[in-house]
Amino acid sequence: MPRRYDALVDRRLALAAFRAVTAIVVIAAIAYQVFLNIDSGLFRPLRFFAFFTILSNGFGAVLWLWLAVTWRRARTRRVDLLRGAATLYLVVTFIVVVILLSGAELQVADWRVDFVVHKLFPVLIVVDWLLDPPETDLRMTDVMLWLIFPLVWLALTLIRGAVDSWYPYPFLDPDQGGYRSVGYHVIAILAGFVVIAGLIVALGDWGRDRRLRQARGGTASGDPPGGRGVAEPG
Repeated sequence: MPRRYDALVDRRLALAAFRAVTAIVVIAAIAYQVFLNIDSGLFRPLRFFAFFTILSNGFGAVLWLWLAVTWRRARTRRVDLLRGAATLYLVVTFIVVVILLSGAELQVADWRVDFVVHKLFPVLIVVDWLLDPPETDLRMTDVMLWLIFPLVWLALTLIRGAVDSWYPYPFLDPDQGGYRSVGYHVIAILAGFVVIAGLIVALGDWGRDRRLRQARGGTASGDPPGGRGVAEPG
């Protein structure tokens, strides 16, 4: 008996595979950098995993693995919020590395790892956000939720630095220009978080509206909202 081809299921399965492969590559890259640091005798877990780069990439990779495993489940607002948060953190990671940390001495030293965690994953997560926009209506008030983690990380980082004089990034080190310089950088980065979060929300709204228009067009022409129904022998 013929069965109908479901383009929506095909699309979700392809996205799940894309997310799973990407997440595995990111986790493998971080694990490889850990191995290199251990081999050189420089690995200090409480410092390595204090980098925002490592935390944001780890969060995004674990989230993508979970999304890949649960690709059949209906999308919820919580999932959309988590995806938006991961997108925000990785985009900010990309921008900060390009603008503030070019040439800086970081524990993510291998060029392949640097490419994956600082460039590849941030770009792919934006592509994913555009290809698969949120199902729910995100608002700027949701940005406040996304800012909780960076603010907690910043507070703990500054407290730790005051105690043991180690900072993961030079722009947070008062010895590099005083607390006024640290304050300027922190304010600028937090402002960047808000602006970028606003753009992410706007892109999500645009993508969702575009998908709804396509769904209405498909329904009007007699096709199901998920895509064109094509009879397939089975």
